[in-house]
Amino acid sequence: MSDVTRFAPSGSGSPAPSDFDRRTFLDALLAVGFVSTAAAIVYPVSRFLVPPPSGEAATASAVAGKAAALKPNSGLLFPFGGKPAIVVRTAEGDLRAFSAVCTHLDCTVQFKADTSQLWCACHNGTYDLGGNVVSGPPPRGLEQLVVNVRGEPGEEDVVVSRG
Repeated sequence: MSDVTRFAPSGSGSPAPSDFDRRTFLDALLAVGFVSTAAAIVYPVSRFLVPPPSGEAATASAVAGKAAALKPNSGLLFPFGGKPAIVVRTAEGDLRAFSAVCTHLDCTVQFKADTSQLWCACHNGTYDLGGNVVSGPPPRGLEQLVVNVRGEPGEEDVVVSRG
């Protein structure tokens, strides 16, 4: 009978050192997986909730180009601070300028000569030449800018500034 009590079943004793090391390794691996998953969720959410510092330079005015280069019923994109802007010469010859950043998803708008409208290619939003929404998903109109023509006749610059 002493032989039977001497041999215990293999599952009832304390774990072997190799089983303990494997369990510790798997626990650590699982913990790393949970921490990295949490970081992958928290980081984008925190970037969304905390706005980035404004890197846009405070621009009061910018030269859009030469007045003679802007033909009737055409538009010209130009940098205005850290964002694009657009100046349009209407078919009647009036100059108008707007922020070229669509109010829906910040895409760049462009001038369509065939419809005489400003158009956002991202989701087919259109604006009239007053900057007002005509159709599409944009929630509000474009920011209108002030246009001045300065310089010698024939060499006039189109200068755009905030209102």
